[in-house]
Amino acid sequence: MNLHQFRFVQEAARRNLNLTETAKALHTSQPGVSKAIIELEEELGIEIFARHGKRLKRVTEPGQHVLRSIDLIMREVGNLRRIGEQYSAQDSGVLSIATTHTQARYVLPVPVSRLRAAFPKVNVALHQGTPDQVARMLIDDVAEIGIATESLADYDALVTLPCYDWQHMLVVPADHPLARVERLTLEDLAHEPLITYHPSFTGRTRIDKAFESRKLVPRIALEAIDSDVITTYVRLGLGIGIVAEMAVRDLAARDGNADLVTRPLGALLGQNVTRVAFKRGAWLRNFVYRFAELLSDRLDRKLITLALSGHETDYDL
Repeated sequence: MNLHQFRFVQEAARRNLNLTETAKALHTSQPGVSKAIIELEEELGIEIFARHGKRLKRVTEPGQHVLRSIDLIMREVGNLRRIGEQYSAQDSGVLSIATTHTQARYVLPVPVSRLRAAFPKVNVALHQGTPDQVARMLIDDVAEIGIATESLADYDALVTLPCYDWQHMLVVPADHPLARVERLTLEDLAHEPLITYHPSFTGRTRIDKAFESRKLVPRIALEAIDSDVITTYVRLGLGIGIVAEMAVRDLAARDGNADLVTRPLGALLGQNVTRVAFKRGAWLRNFVYRFAELLSDRLDRKLITLALSGHETDYDL
C-alpha cells in the first residue's frame, strides 16, 4: 500500500464516489483511479466501496474504518511537509487563507500587510468563497486558516475560535425618514424594501431569526454578497440596506461625501461572532500563528495550541 492509493480513495469519498470527478481533481485517468483503489482493496482483503457494475455505490462498513485511518495518515503527511518547510525554509513559503468576500475586503488588508512586513519571504494566497466552501477548503488542505461568521463551527473536522464581535448596520440615504428616527424598531425595517446579504453570508441568518422572533416578514428587495453592491443599490433608491459594521466604518471617508447615513442595529439584530478555523490536528507554521494574533487580540499561540490539542471548549469559557 502507498500514499498514492490512499489519496485516490480519499478523493473518491470526497467526490461522492464519482470516479470521473475524482480523476479530474487528481489530474489522472479514471482507469488509473479504479486500478489503484482495487489494488488497495486486494491488499487489505476487504471491499472499501460497494459497487454496481463498475460504479461505486457506497462506502462499506470496513471501508468507513479505512477512510478514517487514511484521513489520519494524510493529515500527518501534510503535517510532516509543514514541519519540513518550517525548519528548512526559515519562515518563508505561502500562507493560504480561506475566507468570505467581506472578510477579505474589509478585515484582512491590515493584518495581511502587517504579516508581510514581519515575514517578507511569506506570500499570501487568498481563497474566497461561501462559509461552507471556506470550511471545505480547510478540510481539503487547500488553506491552513479560515475566517468566516457562518457555518465554521458546524464542522467536527475543524477547530474554531472566536475572533471578534460585530453588529449589522442600517444604511439609508441622508434624506430618508429613518435617518432621523431616534429608536429604530424591527417594525420600522419590515415596512421598507430591504437590500442585504445572501442567506449564506455575513450573519444573514441572524437577521432572518430576528424578524421571525417578532413574527415579521421582511420585504427583501435585493440580495448580494458584496457590501459595496448593497450600498450602491441603496443610493439608487431600491431600498434600505443592512450591512456588516466593518464594511461601513469608513463609508464617508471612502465616498468623500455624506449622502448615506449609518445606524447601529445590534440592539435589534444581536451581535455576530466571526470565527477563525483550523483543521483539527494540523501542525501550524510560525507565521500562521502570527497571522492569527494579528487578526485579533483574543488569539495567541498558547491558546491556539491549546485548542488544537482538543481544548477549544476551555478557550470559549
